[in-house]
Amino acid sequence: MKQTPLILSIIALVAVAAMGIAQLTSDGKGGKSKSANEENAETLSAGSIVWFDLDRVTNEYDMANDLRSVVETKVQGISDEINRRGNKLQSDLNKFQSDLDKGLLIRSVAEQKSQKLQQQQNSFNTYAAQKQQEIAEEQQVMLNQIADAINTFIQQFTKDNGYTMVIANQGGILAMPVAAGDPELDVTDAVIAGLNAEYVKTKGKASSETEPAAEEKAE
Repeated sequence: MKQTPLILSIIALVAVAAMGIAQLTSDGKGGKSKSANEENAETLSAGSIVWFDLDRVTNEYDMANDLRSVVETKVQGISDEINRRGNKLQSDLNKFQSDLDKGLLIRSVAEQKSQKLQQQQNSFNTYAAQKQQEIAEEQQVMLNQIADAINTFIQQFTKDNGYTMVIANQGGILAMPVAAGDPELDVTDAVIAGLNAEYVKTKGKASSETEPAAEEKAE
């Protein structure tokens, strides 16, 4: 009744999910001073086709970093609990197997313990599967929130500046869809600055809305 590989594989899957979140937006935040890239964006004429580095945006967008931290904390808590339960189950399995090997259990007791451990194993597998699904949902919601915020900003950014088109470039071995582009048309810094400015206003608004409620509660 040794289930070590199964338990370890479940724990490993959760660990991989946690690593995936950490790698999603792993770089630090950029400087706050206006760059030449931002100044370029301000001087480009209406009708220009511009591009931005999506990897940099997701790495330097404050909301993306804040959401990632929240999800990482949740995933770490889930991972710790799965590890705790898995280790406890493995300890019980090892003890049962040791007692069997030493002939310390009569047949009827061994059968009862075996059935109980199998139920515990099934319960653990169900719990781990549910938590893996929970992690996947947390990741997807985080991605959706980041994508929605960036898309909403880019729509307004394009309209405000009168650009014909704004193209997202994701880098990689060969940057796509911009394999080669004029640096003068790179508006990445302007996009990051604008997104972070909008996020600061959103956070400030949320804080001001919660403060009166807190004061009323205190009264």
